[in-house]
Amino acid sequence: MANVQYYDVILKPLVTEKSMNGMADKKYTFLVHPEANKTMIKEAVEKMFEGTKVKSVNTMNQSGKTKRRGMTYGKTAKTKKAIVTLTEDSKEIEIFSGL
Repeated sequence: MANVQYYDVILKPLVTEKSMNGMADKKYTFLVHPEANKTMIKEAVEKMFEGTKVKSVNTMNQSGKTKRRGMTYGKTAKTKKAIVTLTEDSKEIEIFSGL
């Protein structure tokens, strides 16, 4: 496995209707590094966002879609998505507050 640091784990926040509805329950969705595990994701969230405490992390691997251009077939990159649930006494994540 590659040497992945905590600042390389979280690639970007995922903003969809479903993820925005989950923020009421303190559930935040991120695109993460494909080789990151749940422990690495938990540490990265707690280090990057001060005052947050992670209750649980759910991950899902999404395979790349098959795309076609003319007669040539290819696949897009596979991604990994993480849904991070914070504890009740935890602070909110600032990135999502302005949305």
